[in-house]
Amino acid sequence: MKIPQAWQLGIGDQYKMPVPRHRPSSRRPIWIIVLISLVCVLLIGAYIYPPQHYPACYFFASSVCAPFEEWFPAMPARILTDDEMASRVVIKDILSMPLVPSKNPKIAFMFLTPRSLPFERLWEKFFLGNEGRFSIYVHASREKPEHVSPLFIGRDIQSEKVVWGTISMVDAEKRLLANALQDTDNQRFVLLSDSCIPLHDFDYVYNYLMGTNISFIDCFQDPGPHGNGRYSKHMLPEVEERDFRKGAQWFSVKRQHALLILADSLYYTKFKLYCKPNMDGRHCYADEHYLPTLFHMVDPSGIANWSTTHVDWSEGKWHPKAYRARDVTYELLKNITSIDESYHVTSDEKKVGTWRPCLRNGVKRPCYLFARKFYPEALDNLMHLFSNYTAI
Repeated sequence: MKIPQAWQLGIGDQYKMPVPRHRPSSRRPIWIIVLISLVCVLLIGAYIYPPQHYPACYFFASSVCAPFEEWFPAMPARILTDDEMASRVVIKDILSMPLVPSKNPKIAFMFLTPRSLPFERLWEKFFLGNEGRFSIYVHASREKPEHVSPLFIGRDIQSEKVVWGTISMVDAEKRLLANALQDTDNQRFVLLSDSCIPLHDFDYVYNYLMGTNISFIDCFQDPGPHGNGRYSKHMLPEVEERDFRKGAQWFSVKRQHALLILADSLYYTKFKLYCKPNMDGRHCYADEHYLPTLFHMVDPSGIANWSTTHVDWSEGKWHPKAYRARDVTYELLKNITSIDESYHVTSDEKKVGTWRPCLRNGVKRPCYLFARKFYPEALDNLMHLFSNYTAI
């Protein structure tokens, strides 16, 4: 048999390995490797640095959004005081505690008023037919109110004197919350004044508030004299000027945040002692700064940064525009209910105005459920228009 030449070994060749055949090198598509590498880097980055303020924050618990300090590279921090450390433990537990489900979730409507409520008949029209889905609490600071609606009879709470612009305003808010929290079915807590009116029917308001997990607390930074100009360095070290915020006091909060407000004593005490009218040559009003600052510090992703109660500050005075009977028209109420951006303006020389869309569950929606400030004389017009404007 003839042996193939490739198999024949010469002398000394028997220990040589066969010479491999030459194959052309395969050229892999480099762009695929680069693309896969880029995707991997992005996924790892998203895991390490989770995004903030995405729509899930509005629907699920605010803890879904990792707090800023958990994902941002650690900065040199001062040593916390004993009170701060204890406060952070309590606040963290409240925010992370599972919500006790209610078979009959209700909204607590809390009225802060000096005397009788001039719009009881209008609110009665708003509430009727929805028994079992709301609770009413009235804090009357000057006179015992006389009620014209049976829905309000027996709903007064023990009240104390309230002085405008002082910490007594916050005390009254906490007193209302303490009473409303005793009912475990109350899941939402709305603070209203005697000059407030509803802008929508009850079903709209109920679904708007119950269908989201955020609280509606007005909050913005004002570098001017009526904002950070009211800050006192006596609030250090717990409250720094960079965290000082401003906003309207009329809130709508979820149960966890209502509990947090009652539980807080550390930051409350700072504002009680160092945010007062005519203190150190400046006027500071605790009801405008305490809650915005508190929630900016402890749960910024858990609040909407606007109030569901509309008020018109366009006149640039110490008090907002007040509507008389002649002002109340269908067009006025339609315009208010159609607003879907909140507006804040600074008090410095620049007068910087900022419009922000009102996002509910990540979707732009009308901002306001209630409005103020209406004179009692406007009641008849409002009663006449109620069915029309609440259907908008």
